[in-house]
Amino acid sequence: MKKFIKITAIILVAAVFIGTFAFLYQKSKPEKVSYQILKVTTKDLKQTTVATGKIEPRDEVEIKPQISGIISEVYKEAGQTVRKGEVIAKVKVIPELGTLNSAESRVRLAEMNGKQAETNLQRMEKLYNDKLVSSEEYEQTLLAAQQAREELQAAKDNLEIVKEGITKNSESFSSTLIRSTIDGLILDVPIKVGNSVIMSNTFNDGTTIATVADMSDLIFRGNVDETEVGRIHEGIPVKITLGALQNMKFDATLEYISPKSTENNGANQFEIKAAINVPDSITIRSGYSANAEMVLQHADNALTVPESAVEFSGDSTFVYILTDSVPEQKFERRQIVTGISDGINTEVKEGLKENDAVRGLKNEK
Repeated sequence: MKKFIKITAIILVAAVFIGTFAFLYQKSKPEKVSYQILKVTTKDLKQTTVATGKIEPRDEVEIKPQISGIISEVYKEAGQTVRKGEVIAKVKVIPELGTLNSAESRVRLAEMNGKQAETNLQRMEKLYNDKLVSSEEYEQTLLAAQQAREELQAAKDNLEIVKEGITKNSESFSSTLIRSTIDGLILDVPIKVGNSVIMSNTFNDGTTIATVADMSDLIFRGNVDETEVGRIHEGIPVKITLGALQNMKFDATLEYISPKSTENNGANQFEIKAAINVPDSITIRSGYSANAEMVLQHADNALTVPESAVEFSGDSTFVYILTDSVPEQKFERRQIVTGISDGINTEVKEGLKENDAVRGLKNEK
């Protein structure tokens, strides 16, 4: 019995020893590595850049009052179309007390001068009819009376302007009626009845009554980095993608590149503008965020290799050419000359030919 137990123990120890040896042997053997095999192909290649920005109407106008006062009527609201000259709102003038007193005083003085001039004219007419004064004296008195009448009317008109902002004889030219200066769509009406408004002058921009824009003529406004601005020019085609309409692309034409850079987060950028072609069936709103894709370089029928297969070492580039696949993959390192890249594929100018097999990424086990 003791002998059996001893033999069993020896067998168990030997089994553990052999198992451990086999495990360590397997671990010490080098792992067999395999790589994806990629083909060199011919295709059209484009290197592009994307500028971020937003959509704006080319003509957007802020309508401001030509007189200060209080809004008494608002006739339009945002989203409505408006024609040039159409009334948007009405301003009620609140006269300044000193100006009002001066205007009233001018009227009273003009009335007194007018009465005296009319009295003088009546006397002169009687003397003239009796042939006691010359026609020259009569004409001078008549002219003085006419001037007094004109001054009285001007004083009354001035008082009416101070009180109402307009005279009855020129209502069609009223500065109290705020009119649109262009045809377009009203984007915003930031005022309401009862708001005080200020006319534009040297010291104040004035109160905005409404913002009107021609929404039939839209542009993309964005920025391009200084590293790419030298490879674009006015007139190149642009593809516009909107954040609100992601499944659609719109054709545009680059029409402006700023001659001066602006700093944005430490980087120099240049403003660009592109005119957009929008079908009549599609509505685009002002302020939509957008991306503009522009082609920087292109190569037609270029020999290309996936960028993941390219190895960069200093100023040189290399790929690994498949030389054997049995019993295991073997590769040869080869230097190549590359051209443009679209971020996925790279143009190969020298060193490869079509259908060459190159090493890609390592296969996952």
